Amino acid sequence: MRYFIELSYNGKKYHGWQIQPDAVSVQEKLNDAVSTVLQEKIEVVGAGRTDTGVHATQMFAHFNVESSIVGNVVHKINSMLPNDITVYKVFSVAEEKHARFHAVSRSYEYQIWLGRNPFLLDFSWQIHAKKLNLFKMNEAAKILLEYEDFQTFSKVKTEVYTFNCDVKAAFWKQEGNLLTFHISANRFLRNMVRAIVGTLVDVGLEKISTNEFRQIIESKNRRNAGLSVPAKGLFLTQIKY
Repeated sequence: MRYFIELSYNGKKYHGWQIQPDAVSVQEKLNDAVSTVLQEKIEVVGAGRTDTGVHATQMFAHFNVESSIVGNVVHKINSMLPNDITVYKVFSVAEEKHARFHAVSRSYEYQIWLGRNPFLLDFSWQIHAKKLNLFKMNEAAKILLEYEDFQTFSKVKTEVYTFNCDVKAAFWKQEGNLLTFHISANRFLRNMVRAIVGTLVDVGLEKISTNEFRQIIESKNRRNAGLSVPAKGLFLTQIKY
């Protein structure tokens, strides 16, 4: 039988979602916890892969088990997990339901704090720019919706079958000193959101114009884009099926 898990995690201590031979991952911890509770070797399949240090306020994964699960196992699984990973739901789905391939959209948020804040140190990129031009940053963000090839913002030497992504929304919001970038698409390339944010910050600092931002996208050259901003400010926030 196939089950879905809904969970969240603080990515600070993990080398991303996916299991790696010599590093601790979220997937490894979840495999161990579920296997212990169900007394069966379980391998969960995530809805996507987050990089080292990236957080998730909503992640889904699926797994197969020989017999149906009786009772509420959420508490038991959480008792086996470290405090920075939390499971919210475990529910049965159709055998063919796939956490990754059946997801139709994913949403991310990136948080920037203008100045210093010790309580957001692990969850935001703190910069000391005197001012960012939020209007221009939002004008540039709208340009993303006009394109589908995002090779410019992809990590170099990434093995993918296509650089095409269908970006449905991209915008900034500001609440006091907190700037949050929201972006939703059917899929994302490795490092894509962090590279986009770095380039949009260059627009906000008026190092490049919105027209130059467009040219950077069309160049399909990662060297032309901005820096890859720190992972700690990035959150996977929503997955839709």
